[in-house]
Amino acid sequence: MHLNNFLTVVFVVASAPMVITASAAAETPSDTMYWQSVASDAHEAYFEEELPLGIQVVATALDGPVYTDTQGRTLYTWPLRALRNGSTGDRKDGASNCTDEVLRTEVGFMSPYPAGLVLPYSDQGVSCTQIWPPVLAPEDAEQVGKWTLVKREDDSNQWAYDGFPLYTSNLDEKPGDVLGGTKIRSGGDGGVVRVPVGPPANIPPGFQVLSSTTGRLLVTGDEYSVYTWDGDEANISNCHGECLNNWSPVRAPQVTVDSGDWTIIEHSSGINQWVFRAKPLYTHNKDTRSRSFAGSDVPEWHNVYTQRAVTPPDEFTIQDGAFGGQVLADARGRTIYLYNCRDDSVAQLACDHPDSAQEYRMAICGGGEPEVCRETFPYVVADAGAKSESSLWSVMAIDPNTGRHSAEDEEGTLHVWAYRSRPVYTYSGDQEPGATYGDGFGEFTGSRNGYKAFVLRDVFQNNHFRR
Repeated sequence: MHLNNFLTVVFVVASAPMVITASAAAETPSDTMYWQSVASDAHEAYFEEELPLGIQVVATALDGPVYTDTQGRTLYTWPLRALRNGSTGDRKDGASNCTDEVLRTEVGFMSPYPAGLVLPYSDQGVSCTQIWPPVLAPEDAEQVGKWTLVKREDDSNQWAYDGFPLYTSNLDEKPGDVLGGTKIRSGGDGGVVRVPVGPPANIPPGFQVLSSTTGRLLVTGDEYSVYTWDGDEANISNCHGECLNNWSPVRAPQVTVDSGDWTIIEHSSGINQWVFRAKPLYTHNKDTRSRSFAGSDVPEWHNVYTQRAVTPPDEFTIQDGAFGGQVLADARGRTIYLYNCRDDSVAQLACDHPDSAQEYRMAICGGGEPEVCRETFPYVVADAGAKSESSLWSVMAIDPNTGRHSAEDEEGTLHVWAYRSRPVYTYSGDQEPGATYGDGFGEFTGSRNGYKAFVLRDVFQNNHFRR
Protein backbone atom coordinates (compact mmCIF):
# COMPACT_ATOMS: atom_id res chain seq x y z
CA MET A 1 0.00 0.00 0.00
CA HIS A 2 1.55 3.29 -1.12
CA LEU A 3 0.42 5.33 1.87
CA ASN A 4 1.85 6.93 4.91
CA ASN A 5 -1.01 7.43 7.33
CA PHE A 6 0.82 10.39 8.86
CA LEU A 7 1.75 11.95 5.54
CA THR A 8 3.14 15.44 5.85
CA VAL A 9 1.06 17.83 3.80
CA VAL A 10 1.94 21.20 2.28
CA PHE A 11 -0.51 23.95 3.17
CA VAL A 12 -0.33 27.26 1.34
CA VAL A 13 -1.23 30.59 2.93
CA ALA A 14 -1.04 33.47 0.46
CA SER A 15 2.37 33.02 -1.18
CA ALA A 16 4.17 31.36 1.71
CA PRO A 17 3.93 27.57 2.14
CA MET A 18 3.65 26.11 5.59
CA VAL A 19 4.26 22.45 6.34
CA ILE A 20 2.05 20.88 9.01
CA THR A 21 0.62 17.44 9.60
CA ALA A 22 -2.78 16.51 8.26
CA SER A 23 -4.13 15.99 11.77
CA ALA A 24 -3.21 19.45 13.02
CA ALA A 25 -6.17 21.39 14.42
CA ALA A 26 -7.14 24.71 12.86
CA GLU A 27 -7.33 27.89 14.90
CA THR A 28 -10.62 29.74 15.14
CA PRO A 29 -10.62 32.90 12.99
CA SER A 30 -12.05 36.22 14.06
CA ASP A 31 -15.72 35.97 13.17
CA THR A 32 -17.07 39.11 11.56
CA MET A 33 -19.63 39.45 8.81
CA TYR A 34 -18.56 38.29 5.42
CA TRP A 35 -15.02 39.32 4.53
CA GLN A 36 -14.20 42.47 6.43
CA SER A 37 -11.48 41.99 9.07
CA VAL A 38 -11.70 38.21 8.81
CA ALA A 39 -8.57 36.29 9.73
CA SER A 40 -7.62 33.73 7.10
CA ASP A 41 -5.30 31.40 8.99
CA ALA A 42 -7.83 28.66 9.76
CA HIS A 43 -7.76 25.56 7.56
CA GLU A 44 -10.39 22.93 7.07
CA ALA A 45 -9.59 19.61 8.72
CA TYR A 46 -10.12 16.50 6.61
CA PHE A 47 -10.26 12.72 6.79
CA GLU A 48 -7.14 11.01 5.48
CA GLU A 49 -7.66 8.56 2.62
CA GLU A 50 -5.39 6.00 1.06
CA LEU A 51 -3.27 7.78 -1.55
CA PRO A 52 -1.18 6.57 -4.48
CA LEU A 53 2.53 7.34 -4.33
CA GLY A 54 3.11 10.96 -5.35
CA ILE A 55 -0.37 12.28 -4.56
CA GLN A 56 -0.53 14.85 -1.76
CA VAL A 57 -2.95 17.29 -0.13
CA VAL A 58 -2.62 21.06 -0.37
CA ALA A 59 -4.81 23.59 1.46
CA THR A 60 -6.25 26.29 -0.79
CA ALA A 61 -7.67 29.71 -0.04
CA LEU A 62 -11.09 29.14 -1.64
CA ASP A 63 -11.75 25.41 -2.01
CA GLY A 64 -10.23 23.93 1.14
CA PRO A 65 -7.93 20.90 0.92
CA VAL A 66 -7.40 19.52 -2.60
CA TYR A 67 -5.44 16.63 -4.04
CA THR A 68 -2.38 17.48 -6.14
CA ASP A 69 0.33 15.71 -8.09
CA THR A 70 4.01 15.63 -7.09
CA GLN A 71 4.49 19.19 -8.34
CA GLY A 72 1.58 20.54 -6.31
CA ARG A 73 -0.75 20.94 -9.29
CA THR A 74 -4.42 20.61 -8.34
CA LEU A 75 -6.30 17.56 -9.65
CA TYR A 76 -9.68 18.00 -11.38
CA THR A 77 -12.50 15.81 -12.68
CA TRP A 78 -14.81 16.54 -15.61
CA PRO A 79 -18.14 14.93 -14.63
CA LEU A 80 -20.64 14.23 -17.40
CA ARG A 81 -23.48 16.72 -17.57
CA ALA A 82 -26.56 16.99 -19.73
CA LEU A 83 -26.87 20.24 -21.67
CA ARG A 84 -29.78 21.52 -23.75
CA ASN A 85 -29.07 19.46 -26.84
CA GLY A 86 -26.60 16.84 -25.69
CA SER A 87 -24.16 15.90 -22.97
CA THR A 88 -20.42 15.89 -22.54
CA GLY A 89 -17.77 15.22 -19.93
CA ASP A 90 -16.55 11.92 -18.48
CA ARG A 91 -18.84 9.15 -17.33
CA LYS A 92 -18.19 7.60 -13.95
CA ASP A 93 -16.12 4.43 -14.35
CA GLY A 94 -15.65 5.28 -18.03
CA ALA A 95 -12.77 6.34 -20.25
CA SER A 96 -11.54 9.92 -20.66
CA ASN A 97 -13.24 12.03 -23.33
CA CYS A 98 -10.50 14.67 -23.22
CA THR A 99 -8.38 13.99 -26.31
CA ASP A 100 -5.55 15.42 -28.42
CA GLU A 101 -7.97 16.35 -31.21
CA VAL A 102 -8.15 20.04 -32.07
CA LEU A 103 -11.86 20.91 -32.10
CA ARG A 104 -12.74 23.55 -34.65
CA THR A 105 -16.55 23.62 -34.70
CA GLU A 106 -19.49 23.96 -32.35
CA VAL A 107 -21.45 20.83 -31.43
CA GLY A 108 -24.81 22.54 -30.95
CA PHE A 109 -25.26 21.54 -27.31
CA MET A 110 -26.16 25.06 -26.27
CA SER A 111 -29.14 26.12 -28.41
CA PRO A 112 -29.84 28.35 -30.31
CA TYR A 113 -26.36 27.77 -31.77
CA PRO A 114 -26.40 25.05 -34.45
CA ALA A 115 -23.68 22.45 -34.83
CA GLY A 116 -20.96 23.20 -37.34
CA LEU A 117 -20.26 26.86 -36.58
CA VAL A 118 -16.53 27.56 -36.61
CA LEU A 119 -15.09 28.27 -33.16
CA PRO A 120 -13.40 31.68 -32.76
CA TYR A 121 -10.05 30.18 -31.77
CA SER A 122 -10.02 27.38 -34.36
CA ASP A 123 -6.82 28.69 -35.97
CA GLN A 124 -4.92 28.46 -32.67
CA GLY A 125 -4.77 24.66 -32.58
CA VAL A 126 -5.86 24.14 -28.99
CA SER A 127 -6.78 20.63 -27.86
CA CYS A 128 -8.41 19.47 -24.65
CA THR A 129 -5.26 17.72 -23.44
CA GLN A 130 -3.20 20.88 -23.94
CA ILE A 131 -5.47 22.75 -21.57
CA TRP A 132 -6.22 19.77 -19.33
CA PRO A 133 -3.20 17.40 -19.22
CA PRO A 134 -4.27 13.91 -18.04
CA VAL A 135 -2.78 12.73 -14.75
CA LEU A 136 -0.78 9.75 -15.96
CA ALA A 137 0.18 6.84 -13.72
CA PRO A 138 3.31 4.67 -13.86
CA GLU A 139 3.05 1.36 -15.73
CA ASP A 140 3.28 -0.56 -12.46
CA ALA A 141 0.71 1.59 -10.61
CA GLU A 142 -1.98 -0.26 -8.67
CA GLN A 143 -5.45 0.73 -7.54
CA VAL A 144 -5.68 1.98 -3.95
CA GLY A 145 -8.87 2.99 -2.17
CA LYS A 146 -10.90 5.36 -4.36
CA TRP A 147 -7.97 5.70 -6.78
CA THR A 148 -8.38 3.60 -9.91
CA LEU A 149 -6.82 3.46 -13.38
CA VAL A 150 -8.36 4.03 -16.81
CA LYS A 151 -6.77 3.32 -20.18
CA ARG A 152 -6.26 6.16 -22.64
CA GLU A 153 -6.33 5.71 -26.41
CA ASP A 154 -2.52 5.51 -26.52
CA ASP A 155 -2.66 2.67 -23.95
CA SER A 156 -1.21 4.83 -21.15
CA ASN A 157 -2.70 4.65 -17.65
CA GLN A 158 -4.59 7.64 -16.26
CA TRP A 159 -5.47 8.06 -12.61
CA ALA A 160 -9.15 8.31 -11.69
CA TYR A 161 -10.70 9.30 -8.37
CA ASP A 162 -14.07 7.95 -7.33
CA GLY A 163 -14.51 6.66 -10.88
CA PHE A 164 -13.71 9.93 -12.75
CA PRO A 165 -10.50 10.47 -14.76
CA LEU A 166 -8.17 13.14 -13.38
CA TYR A 167 -6.53 16.16 -15.01
CA THR A 168 -4.36 19.12 -14.12
CA SER A 169 -4.94 22.64 -15.46
CA ASN A 170 -2.43 24.55 -17.57
CA LEU A 171 -3.45 27.66 -15.61
CA ASP A 172 -2.14 26.41 -12.26
CA GLU A 173 1.47 27.47 -11.69
CA LYS A 174 2.15 26.86 -8.01
CA PRO A 175 0.81 24.76 -5.11
CA GLY A 176 -2.44 26.27 -3.88
CA ASP A 177 -3.57 27.45 -7.33
CA VAL A 178 -7.07 26.24 -8.24
CA LEU A 179 -7.57 28.32 -11.38
CA GLY A 180 -9.07 25.64 -13.61
CA GLY A 181 -12.32 25.33 -11.67
CA THR A 182 -13.88 25.60 -8.25
CA LYS A 183 -16.03 23.57 -5.87
CA ILE A 184 -18.59 26.41 -5.88
CA ARG A 185 -21.66 25.03 -7.60
CA SER A 186 -22.33 26.26 -11.11
CA GLY A 187 -25.88 26.64 -12.28
CA GLY A 188 -28.02 27.63 -15.22
CA ASP A 189 -26.69 27.03 -18.72
CA GLY A 190 -23.02 27.41 -17.95
CA GLY A 191 -21.96 24.16 -19.57
CA VAL A 192 -19.77 21.41 -18.18
CA VAL A 193 -17.17 22.52 -15.64
CA ARG A 194 -14.05 20.98 -14.15
CA VAL A 195 -14.16 20.36 -10.42
CA PRO A 196 -11.16 20.18 -8.06
CA VAL A 197 -11.10 17.02 -5.96
CA GLY A 198 -10.00 16.67 -2.38
CA PRO A 199 -10.37 14.58 0.74
CA PRO A 200 -13.69 14.56 2.64
CA ALA A 201 -14.07 17.25 5.28
CA ASN A 202 -13.56 16.05 8.84
CA ILE A 203 -17.13 16.68 9.97
CA PRO A 204 -19.61 14.42 11.76
CA PRO A 205 -22.45 12.68 9.91
CA GLY A 206 -25.35 15.09 9.45
CA PHE A 207 -23.22 18.00 8.23
CA GLN A 208 -21.90 19.18 4.86
CA VAL A 209 -19.36 21.78 3.76
CA LEU A 210 -20.20 23.93 0.71
CA SER A 211 -17.83 26.27 -1.12
CA SER A 212 -18.87 29.90 -1.51
CA THR A 213 -17.14 33.17 -2.38
CA THR A 214 -16.84 33.91 1.35
CA GLY A 215 -15.44 30.55 2.40
CA ARG A 216 -16.27 26.94 3.13
CA LEU A 217 -19.76 27.16 4.65
CA LEU A 218 -20.88 24.60 7.24
CA VAL A 219 -24.48 23.40 6.82
CA THR A 220 -26.65 20.52 7.98
CA GLY A 221 -27.18 17.37 5.95
CA ASP A 222 -30.23 18.95 4.28
CA GLU A 223 -28.15 22.10 3.62
CA TYR A 224 -29.67 24.42 6.21
CA SER A 225 -27.21 26.91 7.66
CA VAL A 226 -25.84 26.54 11.15
CA TYR A 227 -24.94 29.50 13.35
CA THR A 228 -22.98 30.50 16.44
CA TRP A 229 -23.82 33.17 19.02
CA ASP A 230 -21.49 35.65 20.71
CA GLY A 231 -23.55 35.29 23.88
CA ASP A 232 -22.26 31.76 24.43
CA GLU A 233 -19.12 30.85 26.32
CA ALA A 234 -16.53 28.29 25.30
CA ASN A 235 -18.35 24.93 25.20
CA ILE A 236 -21.30 26.45 27.11
CA SER A 237 -24.69 27.35 25.59
CA ASN A 238 -26.45 30.36 27.09
CA CYS A 239 -29.40 30.12 24.69
CA HIS A 240 -32.36 29.37 26.97
CA GLY A 241 -35.98 30.44 27.33
CA GLU A 242 -37.03 33.01 24.72
CA CYS A 243 -33.81 32.44 22.77
CA LEU A 244 -35.10 28.99 21.83
CA ASN A 245 -38.11 30.57 20.10
CA ASN A 246 -35.80 31.59 17.26
CA TRP A 247 -32.86 29.21 17.57
CA SER A 248 -32.61 25.42 17.88
CA PRO A 249 -29.51 23.68 19.21
CA VAL A 250 -28.06 21.27 16.64
CA ARG A 251 -28.64 17.84 18.13
CA ALA A 252 -25.77 15.40 18.53
CA PRO A 253 -26.23 11.63 18.86
CA GLN A 254 -26.60 10.14 22.30
CA VAL A 255 -23.62 7.87 21.74
CA THR A 256 -20.61 9.67 20.23
CA VAL A 257 -17.23 11.08 21.26
CA ASP A 258 -15.37 14.35 20.90
CA SER A 259 -13.01 14.52 17.93
CA GLY A 260 -10.70 17.29 16.74
CA ASP A 261 -12.64 20.54 16.31
CA TRP A 262 -15.85 18.82 17.38
CA THR A 263 -17.16 18.40 20.92
CA ILE A 264 -20.53 17.64 22.49
CA ILE A 265 -22.21 19.38 25.40
CA GLU A 266 -25.48 18.79 27.21
CA HIS A 267 -27.84 21.69 26.57
CA SER A 268 -30.06 22.91 29.41
CA SER A 269 -33.04 21.42 27.55
CA GLY A 270 -31.51 17.99 28.13
CA ILE A 271 -30.38 17.25 24.57
CA ASN A 272 -26.83 16.73 23.36
CA GLN A 273 -25.62 19.69 21.30
CA TRP A 274 -22.83 19.84 18.72
CA VAL A 275 -20.00 22.31 19.34
CA PHE A 276 -17.51 23.37 16.63
CA ARG A 277 -14.25 25.00 17.69
CA ALA A 278 -15.68 25.62 21.16
CA LYS A 279 -18.79 27.37 19.78
CA PRO A 280 -22.23 25.68 20.27
CA LEU A 281 -24.15 25.28 17.00
CA TYR A 282 -27.75 26.26 16.20
CA THR A 283 -30.16 26.42 13.30
CA HIS A 284 -32.36 29.48 12.77
CA ASN A 285 -36.04 28.69 13.17
CA LYS A 286 -36.96 31.51 10.77
CA ASP A 287 -34.79 30.28 7.88
CA THR A 288 -37.23 29.51 5.07
CA ARG A 289 -34.68 28.12 2.63
CA SER A 290 -31.47 26.16 2.68
CA ARG A 291 -27.98 27.70 2.65
CA SER A 292 -29.27 30.93 4.12
CA PHE A 293 -27.40 33.94 5.52
CA ALA A 294 -30.54 35.43 7.08
CA GLY A 295 -29.66 34.38 10.61
CA SER A 296 -26.45 36.41 10.49
CA ASP A 297 -28.59 39.57 10.17
CA VAL A 298 -29.46 39.09 13.83
CA PRO A 299 -26.87 40.94 15.95
CA GLU A 300 -24.21 38.65 17.49
CA TRP A 301 -25.21 35.64 15.35
CA HIS A 302 -22.96 34.28 12.59
CA ASN A 303 -22.87 31.70 9.84
CA VAL A 304 -20.23 29.04 10.43
CA TYR A 305 -17.28 28.28 8.16
CA THR A 306 -14.62 25.61 8.32
CA GLN A 307 -12.37 28.25 6.74
CA ARG A 308 -12.91 31.77 5.43
CA ALA A 309 -11.87 32.98 2.00
CA VAL A 310 -8.91 35.34 1.91
CA THR A 311 -10.00 38.97 2.09
CA PRO A 312 -9.76 41.16 -1.03
CA PRO A 313 -7.36 44.12 -1.28
CA ASP A 314 -8.05 47.07 1.02
CA GLU A 315 -9.37 49.38 -1.71
CA PHE A 316 -12.37 47.14 -2.35
CA THR A 317 -15.61 47.69 -0.45
CA ILE A 318 -18.75 45.73 0.39
CA GLN A 319 -22.12 47.14 -0.66
CA ASP A 320 -25.72 46.15 -0.04
CA GLY A 321 -27.01 44.96 -3.42
CA ALA A 322 -30.32 45.91 -4.96
CA PHE A 323 -31.43 42.26 -4.80
CA GLY A 324 -31.15 42.12 -1.00
CA GLY A 325 -27.72 40.55 -0.76
CA GLN A 326 -24.23 41.98 -0.65
CA VAL A 327 -21.70 42.48 -3.42
CA LEU A 328 -18.02 43.25 -3.68
CA ALA A 329 -17.42 46.78 -5.02
CA ASP A 330 -14.59 49.14 -5.89
CA ALA A 331 -13.55 52.13 -3.77
CA ARG A 332 -16.44 54.19 -5.16
CA GLY A 333 -19.03 51.51 -4.42
CA ARG A 334 -19.45 50.26 -7.98
CA THR A 335 -20.21 46.54 -8.13
CA ILE A 336 -17.42 44.24 -9.24
CA TYR A 337 -18.15 41.82 -12.09
CA LEU A 338 -16.48 38.60 -13.19
CA TYR A 339 -16.58 37.44 -16.79
CA ASN A 340 -17.73 33.85 -17.23
CA CYS A 341 -17.35 31.80 -20.43
CA ARG A 342 -17.23 28.23 -21.76
CA ASP A 343 -17.24 27.39 -25.44
CA ASP A 344 -19.63 24.98 -27.19
CA SER A 345 -17.12 22.37 -28.32
CA VAL A 346 -17.32 18.81 -27.00
CA ALA A 347 -14.42 19.69 -24.68
CA GLN A 348 -16.25 22.72 -23.19
CA LEU A 349 -13.03 24.71 -22.90
CA ALA A 350 -13.11 27.84 -20.75
CA CYS A 351 -12.78 31.20 -22.50
CA ASP A 352 -12.74 33.57 -19.52
CA HIS A 353 -8.97 33.88 -19.04
CA PRO A 354 -6.59 36.39 -20.70
CA ASP A 355 -4.69 33.48 -22.25
CA SER A 356 -7.83 32.20 -23.99
CA ALA A 357 -9.81 33.47 -26.98
CA GLN A 358 -11.22 36.96 -26.37
CA GLU A 359 -13.69 36.93 -29.25
CA TYR A 360 -16.50 35.68 -26.99
CA ARG A 361 -16.09 38.49 -24.46
CA MET A 362 -15.62 41.18 -27.09
CA ALA A 363 -18.84 40.08 -28.78
CA ILE A 364 -20.80 40.32 -25.51
CA CYS A 365 -19.47 43.59 -24.12
CA GLY A 366 -18.99 45.55 -27.33
CA GLY A 367 -20.18 43.77 -30.45
CA GLY A 368 -16.56 42.97 -31.26
CA GLU A 369 -15.34 46.54 -30.66
CA PRO A 370 -12.63 46.76 -27.94
CA GLU A 371 -13.32 50.47 -27.33
CA VAL A 372 -17.01 49.77 -26.65
CA CYS A 373 -16.03 46.95 -24.30
CA ARG A 374 -13.72 49.24 -22.32
CA GLU A 375 -16.56 51.73 -21.92
CA THR A 376 -19.30 49.22 -21.10
CA PHE A 377 -17.36 46.97 -18.73
CA PRO A 378 -14.20 48.89 -17.79
CA TYR A 379 -11.34 47.10 -16.08
CA VAL A 380 -10.73 47.85 -12.40
CA VAL A 381 -7.37 49.60 -12.69
CA ALA A 382 -4.95 49.09 -9.81
CA ASP A 383 -3.04 51.97 -8.22
CA ALA A 384 0.65 52.20 -9.02
CA GLY A 385 2.59 49.71 -6.91
CA ALA A 386 -0.56 48.00 -5.69
CA LYS A 387 -0.26 44.38 -4.66
CA SER A 388 -2.16 41.85 -2.60
CA GLU A 389 -1.05 39.39 0.03
CA SER A 390 -3.95 37.17 -0.98
CA SER A 391 -3.35 34.18 -3.23
CA LEU A 392 -6.75 34.87 -4.83
CA TRP A 393 -6.03 38.47 -5.87
CA SER A 394 -3.29 39.85 -8.09
CA VAL A 395 -2.41 42.75 -10.38
CA MET A 396 -1.88 41.82 -14.03
CA ALA A 397 -0.75 43.68 -17.13
CA ILE A 398 -3.44 43.70 -19.84
CA ASP A 399 -3.54 45.02 -23.38
CA PRO A 400 -7.02 46.65 -23.38
CA ASN A 401 -7.26 46.37 -27.17
CA THR A 402 -6.90 42.59 -27.22
CA GLY A 403 -7.89 41.60 -23.66
CA ARG A 404 -4.76 39.48 -23.41
CA HIS A 405 -1.70 39.62 -21.19
CA SER A 406 0.71 42.41 -22.04
CA ALA A 407 4.34 43.24 -21.25
CA GLU A 408 4.63 45.31 -18.06
CA ASP A 409 6.24 48.28 -19.83
CA GLU A 410 4.43 48.09 -23.17
CA GLU A 411 2.74 51.31 -24.30
CA GLY A 412 -0.98 51.35 -23.51
CA THR A 413 -0.74 48.53 -20.94
CA LEU A 414 -3.25 48.64 -18.10
CA HIS A 415 -2.40 47.22 -14.68
CA VAL A 416 -5.68 45.80 -13.47
CA TRP A 417 -6.97 43.83 -10.52
CA ALA A 418 -7.61 40.15 -11.12
CA TYR A 419 -9.43 37.51 -9.07
CA ARG A 420 -8.21 33.94 -9.59
CA SER A 421 -6.10 35.31 -12.48
CA ARG A 422 -9.16 36.75 -14.27
CA PRO A 423 -9.54 40.54 -14.61
CA VAL A 424 -12.45 42.12 -12.75
CA TYR A 425 -14.71 44.84 -14.13
CA THR A 426 -17.33 47.43 -13.25
CA TYR A 427 -20.41 48.26 -15.36
CA SER A 428 -21.10 51.68 -16.88
CA GLY A 429 -24.83 51.31 -16.22
CA ASP A 430 -24.40 51.13 -12.42
CA GLN A 431 -24.93 54.68 -11.22
CA GLU A 432 -25.25 54.13 -7.47
CA PRO A 433 -23.46 51.95 -4.90
CA GLY A 434 -24.79 48.39 -4.83
CA ALA A 435 -26.49 48.58 -8.25
CA THR A 436 -26.11 45.33 -10.21
CA TYR A 437 -27.58 46.17 -13.61
CA GLY A 438 -24.73 44.38 -15.36
CA ASP A 439 -25.43 41.06 -13.65
CA GLY A 440 -26.47 38.42 -16.18
CA PHE A 441 -25.28 40.54 -19.12
CA GLY A 442 -24.70 38.01 -21.89
CA GLU A 443 -25.92 34.59 -23.04
CA PHE A 444 -28.14 32.55 -20.70
CA THR A 445 -28.07 35.33 -18.04
CA GLY A 446 -24.31 35.38 -18.25
CA SER A 447 -23.91 31.74 -17.23
CA ARG A 448 -22.44 30.43 -20.47
CA ASN A 449 -20.91 33.65 -21.75
CA GLY A 450 -21.28 36.92 -19.89
CA TYR A 451 -20.86 38.95 -16.73
CA LYS A 452 -21.88 38.05 -13.20
CA ALA A 453 -21.85 40.28 -10.12
CA PHE A 454 -19.33 39.28 -7.46
CA VAL A 455 -21.86 38.23 -4.83
CA LEU A 456 -20.82 37.78 -1.21
CA ARG A 457 -24.21 36.93 0.17
CA ASP A 458 -27.21 34.95 -1.06
CA VAL A 459 -24.61 33.29 -3.29
CA PHE A 460 -26.61 30.06 -3.43
CA GLN A 461 -30.15 31.31 -3.65
CA ASN A 462 -30.79 31.44 -7.38
CA ASN A 463 -28.95 30.91 -10.61
CA HIS A 464 -29.07 34.58 -11.55
CA PHE A 465 -26.76 35.57 -8.71
CA ARG A 466 -24.88 32.30 -8.25
CA ARG A 467 -21.12 32.06 -8.59
